[in-house]
Amino acid sequence: MQTTADYSCAYCGETSTTFIDISAGFSQRYVEDCQVCCRPNILYVSIDEETLEVEIQTDYEE
Repeated sequence: MQTTADYSCAYCGETSTTFIDISAGFSQRYVEDCQVCCRPNILYVSIDEETLEVEIQTDYEE
């Protein structure tokens, strides 16, 4: 099952939308380039098991 969620770039602060694969688990971590500034963001994805609500925190890729 797939859904979308928004996140703010750790570098430029712009909002981007990404696809989330819920079947990959309720806690995920991966790197995705910002759609605006092209810099790599570490996305920490948390999915509520009951509501399937997605929360994304971002950090700089070193």
